[in-house]
Amino acid sequence: MTIWYGGDYNPEQWPREVWDEDVTLMQRGGITLATVGVFSWARLEPRPGEYDFAWLDDVLDTLHDGGIRVDLATATASPPPWLAKRHPETLPVTEQGVRLAVGSRQQYCPSSPVYRERARQLVTRLVERYAQHPALELWHVNNEYGCHVSHCYCEVSAAAFRTWLEAKYGSIDGLNRAWGTAFWSQRYDGFDEVEPPRAAPSFRNPTQLLDFDRFSSDELLACYRSEVEVIRAASEMPVTTNFMGFFKPVDYWKWAREVDLVSDDTYPDPADPISVPYAAMVRDLMRSLGDGAPWILMEQSPGAVNWRPQNAAKAPGQMRAWSYQAVGRGADGILFFQWRQSAAGSEKFHSGMVPHGGTDTRVWREIEQLGGELQRLSGPEVGLEGSRVPTQVAIALDWDSWWAVEQPASPTSVSYLETLFAWHHALTSLGLTVDFVRADADLSGYRLVVAPTHFVATDAQLENLAAFAEAGGTLVVGFGTGITDEHLHVRLGGYLGEPLRRTLGVWIEEFAPPAAPDLRAVGGGAAPPVALDGDVLGGAASGAVWAEYVRVEDAATEATFAEGALAGWPAVTRRGAAGGGGAAWYVATLPEAEALGRLVTRIVDEAGIELPSSVAHGGRVEVVRRGGLVFAINHGADEVELVVEGTDLLTGSGAAGLVLPSQGVAVVRPE
Repeated sequence: MTIWYGGDYNPEQWPREVWDEDVTLMQRGGITLATVGVFSWARLEPRPGEYDFAWLDDVLDTLHDGGIRVDLATATASPPPWLAKRHPETLPVTEQGVRLAVGSRQQYCPSSPVYRERARQLVTRLVERYAQHPALELWHVNNEYGCHVSHCYCEVSAAAFRTWLEAKYGSIDGLNRAWGTAFWSQRYDGFDEVEPPRAAPSFRNPTQLLDFDRFSSDELLACYRSEVEVIRAASEMPVTTNFMGFFKPVDYWKWAREVDLVSDDTYPDPADPISVPYAAMVRDLMRSLGDGAPWILMEQSPGAVNWRPQNAAKAPGQMRAWSYQAVGRGADGILFFQWRQSAAGSEKFHSGMVPHGGTDTRVWREIEQLGGELQRLSGPEVGLEGSRVPTQVAIALDWDSWWAVEQPASPTSVSYLETLFAWHHALTSLGLTVDFVRADADLSGYRLVVAPTHFVATDAQLENLAAFAEAGGTLVVGFGTGITDEHLHVRLGGYLGEPLRRTLGVWIEEFAPPAAPDLRAVGGGAAPPVALDGDVLGGAASGAVWAEYVRVEDAATEATFAEGALAGWPAVTRRGAAGGGGAAWYVATLPEAEALGRLVTRIVDEAGIELPSSVAHGGRVEVVRRGGLVFAINHGADEVELVVEGTDLLTGSGAAGLVLPSQGVAVVRPE
């Protein structure tokens, strides 16, 4: 076995004489896997029903002769111009009614039967020709589903939405109940009256919006399934499609069940100081989507990207350091977009493994270095591939809640992702590794579960979270949890829902989020912080985003709001579980980072979770454990000395008193 190393290979952009040089350089750089054909539809089928595979035969044969394995894409991510010319109804429409045009990529309506059929025809021909090719290692379906067109509002999509709703609710009366259409005279007399939530005079129906988010994710998944059905009928090779980290439009919990292995495209911004901990959160999500199984980093950039307003280059060594972050958090493949930097097109200034400057460049030397190191880390004697990352802590993640809590006409502006990140960063800053879970999953393998802003909650989810605490686990529930059921109907009688209210020993009487005056004519203003006080927060502290009137029934108040009408009201509560051993915490705001860190330290200690030896150096050094190895990565600007007893597999030297330069990495087998 080997750790896959490579990237997107687009030889159709280059003359034939370059291809042999590519393979020679791939061998030199330690490349083991090339992703081929992602955007090749127009080359493979230049005219309807007329296929040209000769060039792709040559590419796959050349790669095979050079010992390079192939991740073969289905090429359906960007239809050729002839499809739109002959079938303009396949082009997507925005919620404002604008039909998008050809000239970019991903210009298709996910619900279009014409698009799906033409895609299946292409995939059928690809599978017939290459299912038995000796270079084939993996099938790559489409590319970054929903990246540019996640929701389509055309008439084709409207008809598909009605069909989806009828299957979900069974009758129009069922839809009317679920959508609460008694409000604002929205009652429907038949499914033929229902439209997508296009631009409207005022707030649109919240459950209609949520259902359209669900439908849109499902329609993209239907496109994927259509292609996979063709592949699996004739090939036993594994199938994947590349996810995009925390991508709001697509419910990856549903999608993860459909791939043979999870793969991800991640492009942290070198200029953003939170890129390292945020990337760590993304890696943890990818591992979690596959129930802890190894995953693939399908795309990252060797240097700068081309699509930000300002495109920062990666610092020397940073590409290598971030790659090892992925390996340490469960990746068995490190790939890039793309192999050779393009000379033309919209991505010509997106960096490549072979940059415009060629091989006498820093980027290429780092590519060679990393390739050689990953080869040394591969194989059964190291035991890295296929190994898992041990975790005792999980965060509940829910796409319905993400979609719903950020809708208009909500109590305040809550960023679901920022709230998740605050909790994840507080936990990983202690050296812990964190899984993400569904709230109704088996939680018995964890000591601590955090449910931040789980706004939309089914009865089963609430019961499962409550049962975890009652069985001896430590549960932390954040604000905005259990506010509505799955139809966005408010849970009456005090927010939280009965199971959590019983387990937490509190209920929520009223929301009171901090808010600035609504001065729209003069630009408004930032919401003021929330004053807090409590030993678990380190004394006086501040919060943000949220506050509320918490009614305590059977819990201890650990911190309070400290100013205004909320002064003296509980901000953090704790209740010991009736069964003994567990505890249930409620946090009614988002404490500032330092205060949240102190709170998390207390909770983790109480949960009996042993923290790893401190080598954090103020957060500059990331330490993760996988397969019996310790990955230490210095993300800071200055060198650091680590105390990690063992052997550094990258250098073969003893690691005690190891000095890591900026962006330095050690992979240590402990003594």
